[in-house]
Amino acid sequence: MENTILYQKLASLPENLKSEVDKFVNELLLKAQVQKNLMNKPIFGSTKGMFTLNEGFNDTLEDFKEYTD
Repeated sequence: MENTILYQKLASLPENLKSEVDKFVNELLLKAQVQKNLMNKPIFGSTKGMFTLNEGFNDTLEDFKEYTD
């Protein structure tokens, strides 16, 4: 639907119905934003296998060994 046709229809409505249309459009905008946010939400485990840790990654560093003994 073209915006001009939609605007003409909106302009022909009485004021009380225009406020209802405004509320409805705000709800649709909120719904669209929520859907957009859900689509951008990362999926758990989606990066599995992309990163690897070297052997001994969790081992204590030489500089700190005196504090851990």
